[in-house]
Amino acid sequence: MDSGLITLLVILAVAAVVAVFFFYFVPIGLWITALFSGVRVGLGTLIGMRLRKVNPNDIVRPYISASKAGLPLNVGQMEAHYLAGGNVGRVVQALISADRANIDLPWKRATAIDLAGRDVLEAVQVSVNPKVIQTPRVAAVAKDGIQVVAVARVTVRANIERLVGGAGEETIIARVGEGTVSSIGSAASHKLVLENPDQISRYVLDRGLDAGTAFEILSIDIADVDVGRNIGAELQTDQAEADKKIAQAKAEERRAMAVAQEQEMRARVVEAEAEVPLALAAAFRGGNLGVMDYYRMRNIQSDTDMRASLAHTDGRS
Repeated sequence: MDSGLITLLVILAVAAVVAVFFFYFVPIGLWITALFSGVRVGLGTLIGMRLRKVNPNDIVRPYISASKAGLPLNVGQMEAHYLAGGNVGRVVQALISADRANIDLPWKRATAIDLAGRDVLEAVQVSVNPKVIQTPRVAAVAKDGIQVVAVARVTVRANIERLVGGAGEETIIARVGEGTVSSIGSAASHKLVLENPDQISRYVLDRGLDAGTAFEILSIDIADVDVGRNIGAELQTDQAEADKKIAQAKAEERRAMAVAQEQEMRARVVEAEAEVPLALAAAFRGGNLGVMDYYRMRNIQSDTDMRASLAHTDGRS
């Protein structure tokens, strides 16, 4: 191969590499797009973004959208939010939506909401179009012992000023569930709850459950009310069963004590009978009992045993 051709190929390869690096660090196409959109962004600014590892597209395109919407933003603050880990495009969309809806949302507050981990665009949308949150099935027991199961739908609107540091949907659901349990538990009868489920809504709304949250509760509607188990009867049944077991245990304790006492008395009888031969021997030695007296006593004892044996045999027959 000719050396001149090789040199030409090397020059073309080097030129291609230089062109790739040049167009990477100097996004001419993006600069032209901004220029024809009426937004002035210097090439030096775009090159600086590349050097600071910032994607110029993520800054310039939202900047063009904000400029077209009439929002007074600058590239510097948008780049600073990007470097802080924020979503510049999402924030700009939220600012445009808030401006169209006449919602006061400054750049600083919007970026704070975004950096706090909340979706700022969704917050603006929920502020304009309220959101419905459905609670899980909440079971509570009225004073008559009947369980009532209720499901509530909570209509909330985002409170932009309390999005940073305010509690989320989980807190709203938990508080509404707690209020529902309290309302049902204070009812004298489950029939009153079934007849007037709106009492639950009024009771929960009057407690101001949206305090300290990122939402404002607009309404609470009871979607479903069902009758559950008879908890009062079950508790009485369980109590009766427990009392029965306690009585049985006490009866078993008394029987065991009686058996122990009977065994103790038998042991005393055996002990006393063991002392009879000793007493007889002592009587013989002391002359208080003669041989004939002993034989008469044995005859009487044998006669008594025979009578008892005959009586026992007649009883079985």
